[in-house]
Parts: sequence; structure tokens; C-alpha cells
Amino acid sequence: MPDPAPPLGVEEARALAEARHPDPFAVLGPRKRGRAIWVTAIDPGAEALAAVVGSKAHPLPRIDGPVFCGKVPGGKTYSLRGTGADGAIWDYDDPYRYGPVIGDLDEYLVGEGTHLRLWEALGAHVITHEGSPGTHFAVWAPNAARVSVVGDFNYWDGRRHVMRRRGGTGVWEIFLPGVGEGAAYKYEIVDRHGKVQPLKADPVGFGAQHPPETASIVRDISGYGWDDADWMAAREARNRRDAPISIYEVHLGSWRRRFDEGGRPLSYREAAVDLVEYACEMGFTHLELLPVSEFPFDGSWGYQPVGLYAPTIRFGPPHEFRDLVEAAHRAGLGLILDWVPGHFPTDPHGLGRFDGTALYEHADPREGFHHDWNTLIYNYGRREVANYLIANALYWLEEYHVDGLRVDAVASMLYRDYSRPEDAWVPNIHGGRENLEAIDFLQRMNIEAYGRHPGIMTVAEESTSYPQVSAPVDAGGLGFGYKWNMGWMNDTLAYISRDPIHRKHHHHELTNTLSWAFSENFILPISHDEVVHGKGSMLEKMPGGEGSKFANLRTYYGFMWGHPGKKLLFMGTEFGQGHEWHHDTQIDWDALQGPMQRGVQQLIRDLNRLYRETPALHLRDCEPEGFEWIEAQNAEDSLIAFLRKGAEADPPVLVICNFTPVERRITLGVPRHGDWREILNTDAAAYGGGNTGNFGAVTASERGSHGQPASIDITVPSLATLMLTPT
Repeated sequence: MPDPAPPLGVEEARALAEARHPDPFAVLGPRKRGRAIWVTAIDPGAEALAAVVGSKAHPLPRIDGPVFCGKVPGGKTYSLRGTGADGAIWDYDDPYRYGPVIGDLDEYLVGEGTHLRLWEALGAHVITHEGSPGTHFAVWAPNAARVSVVGDFNYWDGRRHVMRRRGGTGVWEIFLPGVGEGAAYKYEIVDRHGKVQPLKADPVGFGAQHPPETASIVRDISGYGWDDADWMAAREARNRRDAPISIYEVHLGSWRRRFDEGGRPLSYREAAVDLVEYACEMGFTHLELLPVSEFPFDGSWGYQPVGLYAPTIRFGPPHEFRDLVEAAHRAGLGLILDWVPGHFPTDPHGLGRFDGTALYEHADPREGFHHDWNTLIYNYGRREVANYLIANALYWLEEYHVDGLRVDAVASMLYRDYSRPEDAWVPNIHGGRENLEAIDFLQRMNIEAYGRHPGIMTVAEESTSYPQVSAPVDAGGLGFGYKWNMGWMNDTLAYISRDPIHRKHHHHELTNTLSWAFSENFILPISHDEVVHGKGSMLEKMPGGEGSKFANLRTYYGFMWGHPGKKLLFMGTEFGQGHEWHHDTQIDWDALQGPMQRGVQQLIRDLNRLYRETPALHLRDCEPEGFEWIEAQNAEDSLIAFLRKGAEADPPVLVICNFTPVERRITLGVPRHGDWREILNTDAAAYGGGNTGNFGAVTASERGSHGQPASIDITVPSLATLMLTPT
């Protein structure tokens, strides 16, 4: 019996050549026909093509254009050999002879929107498949008519590596033998109407090119030998409400630069030495990094990410970012990442209209477009999109051992009418303004994050009075561990920026903050947002001449560390640099040549040490039992005094703040008679102050005052904060 004809005709070959065949895997590769094995292949660069079995080449006749098909003896083990018009010869493995990689369970979970290790199914993975080393590519594009992976390895030609569609999940995959670490790639997607979309970066790619280049890069993220087991086992105690948490917020691109090498920023590995050592020396307990997920525009500071699964290549590849995390852990520092699930940019290589439809975003701009930032809003009601984001949170916690996620712009997620005119938003199903789908997403994210990694923290940057942000989900809350206290920040910065002569008229800006101080688990933030866009540096906010500015700043920091709540300072504010932050140069380290700046820096060191070592200053940061007013009503003198308390056996701390440039001699009630030791005086000479004080201690008499059984007569320096504790 003669062998049958080739398994495809000219028309089908032409469809392959034009990359419009509905199922290339059904045609390309080896196919058994009768007694023969037929191999069909596409190679647009070949004048001739052969299948090589052992040492023998078997020519594959051309069917049409770049499509070749012919009989090959034996089994499926063959390679392809192309010959160019110039006589050049190249050998390669045929990706269409390999079976699928994604299993049925992965496919089911992706389709259900419950694949919490999504990055293990999608993305580009360096693996060995059916005995061959290479890279498995998988991407979700449910509305695409065709998806191809393109890169240097195939001349960015979408005809060469059309991917396999996996059932109804919308996942496409292909294994490319011989492609490995460092290969640049994108996805060429044809929409349901036959229109080729702009080339797309991989939504689950683990690496990317240096901006302004926009391709994804194959990165093998497996095999890192973590050596931080002790930290991981103990970190839960360091992130709890009763722990001292003092956070140093850092933009890696501008913390320190190497001007001997063209002004480049530090690498992850250099930061693992310099930044970690500095944060430890300053006494901080945690580092918080502005977003490191890959982003195209430096001026976004990382808050408009395109590659949520890729540590930015600006500072090094993924393993080197792990080096930074591990170095922080070895030094006893937690590491928190700013995370941006609230929106994404419209860059053509990003998620916008990914498969030709509004896939990750809403189709209706009233729901899906941020006018403030010209960005797109995730469609949290789509299960696959919520899964993509929740899995991303778990990815950073799992693969990079980060200790927490600070979620950016939560208020913009919670409200459908956020920063929108009356006619530019769509109510929820109940007619209200709350974004019910985003609320559900945030709750699920926190449930999964804390459930799978109990020692971590999540932090909400939430600027409204939305209730129970840091309450458990089962109690009706959003489930965050902490919330930034934006009200405290706004009120107290407004107060401290005023000329002292006017502060008595705004005394409530200091005292009102305690009316909500325990409604959430709060962090007191002096963040990057307060020292940019014309707001001036912290020092510039202070009134008066240079000496008064520094005195006001020291008083404010003393007040901040005495106030209930965890602490956060943005880089440069810890030594009072004179100008506001800019992302394209380093912070003003030269300012530390000035004694006043060195004094502020020393003050922050001492405040962090006191905060860590003194239970009364941190143990009940989030509980009303940890605070008691002694003097809240002295608006005329712009003076306040309060007690901080720890456990029953812990000595309390008396905090006194004088916000006028007038030295005060006052009487204050205290809960114990005897000696009270001065543990902090922001007017100390070591901090650049005038060294006015009480010679280190005062003695409390049994004469009651301010509702307390004892009292002290004390000198409070002008523009100063004092802290005292009974000996």
C-alpha cells in the first residue's frame, strides 16, 4: 500500500505561513500517517529544510512559502536543519514535537481564579521538558485569536512560535528548547478581529530589559539558597502591635549614587551593605522600599508598574534583590515593599487591552480610568484579575521573603467616585459609592497573605475615614495589619508649619489626633509624599531662621516618637536636609557636614534606641490604655504633656512638648513621687540645641496635680520635647 499524501495541503500551509491557522499544534511537528512519520515545520528564513535523525538529514519538501513537510523514519527524536540562500546552515530543535507543560489542575485553578501560585503556571520558566533544556512560556489571553512568543531567538517573527491554546481557560503555552536565561521576549497577540496588537511584555515575567527598552527577560528564579531561617521563624514578634516598629522609607534610585561611575544608583548588592548598615546604625527596625516591581518611567518612582512579578533591573537581577532581603534579615531588619494593586499605566507594552479587549481593566472609563494619574484601574470583579493580584502579593512574600506589603492608594480603590466629578462614576449594585469588588479583593488578599505567612504585616495607605481598615475580616474589617495615620500627619504638619505666635489658635491640631489614635493600628508617616512637588523638605516647613527651624524639627520628632503609633521616616528627613527630595539625584549627604544636621541625625538614633528599649513607648502603641493626658488644654503656651504606658510593671514615660520659643517653668502632675530621670531632651547640645534643662532629673513631691497623686516642677526649654521616666 503506498504511503498517504502529506498531511496538509497548500491552503493549510498558507494559513500557517500567515500565522492565521487556528491550531498550529494540530499540524506542525511529527504526525503518523500510515506507516510513516511526517514532520511539518515552518522556517521563514530557510531556502531548504531537513529533519535530522541521528547523523542523517532527511529533506523536507516545501509545501508553500516557509512551510515544509516530509517523511522521517523512526520515532519523534529529530532536529531541524535549515539552509539559507547564502549557504548558511543552522540546526535547532523543533518546539512543535513537545507536549504541553501545564497540567489539568493548573488549568482548572487558572480558570476558576483560585491559582494562588499563579507564577508557577504562567510566565517564562527555565525547565527541562521531555529531556530537553529550554523555557516554557505561558500567558493568559482569553480573547485572542492567536498568541505567539517572539524574541531575539526567532527574529521577533510571530509566525515562528505560535502558542498552544489550552481549552477554555484562555491560557496559551509553548516550550522552546534551547531558549534560556537572559533571552528577551514579548507576546505578539492577534485579537478576535484579526488585528495584531502592540507587542506585550509578560504580565507574569520575572525580569525585564533596562528602560526605556520594554521587553521581558527570561529569568530563572529557582534555586536561591536562603539562609534566613532564624529571622523567618522569629519575625512575627517583630511585626506585632506590641513591637517597636520604626521604618526607614527608601527610594533605592536616589538614596545614594556612585558619582565615580556616572552617578548610577547603588545595586541591590551594594544596598545590601551600605543601606542595611546605615539603617541599623540609625536604629530603625524595618526598611520600606518604594515599589521595585518593574516600571517604565523613572518619574513615577515605581508607582506605575508594568511588570508586577519582576524586580526592576535598574538595580540588578532577581537573585541580587534576594541578596538585599537576606542581608536585611541577617542584620535584624524587616523589609517591607510598597505594592501597587490600585492601577497600572497605559504604556502600549503593558496590560492595557492586553488581548485586544479590556481584559485587566474595565471597558467603561467611568470605572476603569484614573484621571489624576492617567492610569487604568484593575477590574477586581473579574476572578482571574483578582487572582493575578492576590497571587502577586503571595509571590513577593514567598519567593523574596519580604516581611510586609504597604498597599498604595487604598482610598482610590475603595470608592468608585474617588477624585471624580458627579457624572464620571458608576454606582455599585446598591447605588452606593463603595467599590464592593475592590473591598472583597483587599479582604481576600489579607486573608491569604496572613493565612499563608502569619509573620508578615500588610499596611494600608488609606487617606479617608473608611472604618476598620486594620480590623480582622471576620469582624467586618479589611484585614490590614496597620494603617497610615494620614490625619495625624496632615494636622501636625499644618500645626508645626505655623509661626509659633499663631499656634495657640490651632492647638486642636495637636490634641485632636488622640481622638482617633486608637481607632486603627496606626503608623505615623512622614513619607516621600510630604517632601516633593513644592511641599519643601521637612526643614523648609519649619518657621523662623535656621536655628529655629532645627529646634522646631527636633521638637516635632520628639513629639512624633512620644505619640502613640509606629513610626515612619523618609530618607533625608532623618538628618533635616535642606531641600525637598528629587528622584534623579541622591539625598543631600553633604548636608551632614553641618553640625545642626548631624544633631538631628543623632536625635533620630537616640529616639529609635529609646523607642526600642522602652516598653512604655511601644508596647501599647495601638491601645488607649497606653496613653494618658496630663496637660492638653494649655493652648496659650502651646504646651502639651502626656504619659505613655506599657505593662503594669513597666515604668511610664512622661512626654512634654513646648512648641513656643519661650522657656517655661511649670508644674505637672505625675503618677509617682520620687526621682524622674530625663531620658530625652531635644534641646541637648548633642542635637544642636541650647542645652537648657533640668540637670538630668527632677524630683516629684507628693503634692498632687492634674489629677495625679504627685507633681514635678520642671523647666521646659523653648521649642523642645522632654521625656522623663521614674527611676
